[in-house]
Amino acid sequence: MSRAKCIMVQGTMSGAGKSLLCTALCRILAQDGYKTAPFKSQNMALNSFVTRDGLEMGRAQVVQAQAAGIEPDVRMNPILLKPSSDVGSQVIVNGEVRGNMPAAEYFRHKRALIPDILRAYNSLAEEYDILVIEGAGSPAEINLKADDIVNMGLAELVDAPVLLAGDIDRGGVFAQLYGTVALLEEQERSRIKGLIINKFRGDVEILRPGLAMLEDKTGLPVLGVVPYLDADIEDEDSLSERLCRKKTVKPLDVAIVRLPHISNFTDFIPLEQHPLLGVRYLRTVREMGAPDLVLLPGTKNTVEDLLWLRQSGLEAALQKLAAGGTPVLGVCGGYQMLGHTLSDPEGCEGGTPRTLRGLGLLPTETVFTAEKRRAQVTARAAAPFAGAALTGYEIHTGRTAVNGAPFCTMADGTPEGCVEGNVFGTYLHGLFDSGELTEQLAAYLCRRRGIAPEQAVPLSMETYREQQFDRLADGVRRALDMDAVYAAMGLKNPKGASL
Repeated sequence: MSRAKCIMVQGTMSGAGKSLLCTALCRILAQDGYKTAPFKSQNMALNSFVTRDGLEMGRAQVVQAQAAGIEPDVRMNPILLKPSSDVGSQVIVNGEVRGNMPAAEYFRHKRALIPDILRAYNSLAEEYDILVIEGAGSPAEINLKADDIVNMGLAELVDAPVLLAGDIDRGGVFAQLYGTVALLEEQERSRIKGLIINKFRGDVEILRPGLAMLEDKTGLPVLGVVPYLDADIEDEDSLSERLCRKKTVKPLDVAIVRLPHISNFTDFIPLEQHPLLGVRYLRTVREMGAPDLVLLPGTKNTVEDLLWLRQSGLEAALQKLAAGGTPVLGVCGGYQMLGHTLSDPEGCEGGTPRTLRGLGLLPTETVFTAEKRRAQVTARAAAPFAGAALTGYEIHTGRTAVNGAPFCTMADGTPEGCVEGNVFGTYLHGLFDSGELTEQLAAYLCRRRGIAPEQAVPLSMETYREQQFDRLADGVRRALDMDAVYAAMGLKNPKGASL
């Protein structure tokens, strides 16, 4: 093909399952022999990724690229908004920081980003057979439609056929879909090629009368009822159900502090599939209990989250646990908090110059600067995880001076992170993806508890992820009228009739 075909998934609301449907379509189309890539013009997320060439993009499109079997590319997500407050975000364009903007300022500015969006899209369209486009929020947000660059506005720019998905798990799915269609302009409605009911639990036959009525009232076909699929795929930010896990049933209790501005919690997903590690999230001292390990994750606002940690009483609880021998591991912003001081002389975090004391658990001092470090790295862990191979990426603005032993040594011999007894800190995101550190960590915690490690060895994260992509794709392929999906793109289903 000289230029890619495309299909776009929009939703009735945030959390309708657009990302997962796009992930499934990327996998299905790749399975069917098409060179497929994801695209989302504007993503708002705190879970980000650094590409091989050192550029920053949203993890949702990274996951979709992995599902398609291709290397993540910043062109797949040309605009990334990372909320830094309730009313403003850091704006990243083509993987580079443009600055921080209040929402109103960004709203006025965003149409100027259309050339960046189209350059990214058109470049991908010359290299791939099919682009799977993800919308954001709802196309019926009528207060935002005038300058839309991510839903119907984008669909018009690239002439994309649209599938509209509603979330039945939250209730009111018929009203969601009908109301969304009703609020669209005629030319927008003409782009919708079918409706999808997502996250259904139960007997589809019960829905049939409602489906017929919905089709009659909207004049649009229902292309499928997708069940609530048991596939473990990375989620986005606060919408993630995994952040609500409060209890574990595995031998070892791993507690993750759910910071107000938590970012890149996907770092810890590989731990969840280990047979010995029970992973949960907490926000209060009461929920802390007596974990075998406490993880302090990354954050988009280290200073504010450190103050929250202090005010909530969790700082004192962490210090007490660490003093009693409980291992504590901080990643990125969590690592910075574990040190003695955090200095922000230029007001890079929050606009006000200040210096704060950290938790004092690591012999480190951090100074924030405007410059952001972005790089993919490989490393070897130090004691007590000696020799574990690490792969991952750095994405942070602070520079940390270390007066102690390193957490790991990078491939070029540079020490990274810090270890002080049972307290560990590192800037390395994705540190558990290779699986080696996960095994070493589990063995370390078992030794501390006097538990004999089970013989069951977890899958590598790569193998596990591939299995989950296939599970997701199988479920969606069975549920959707793939003949109609292909027809919307002007193609014929290579597998014949829908399964």
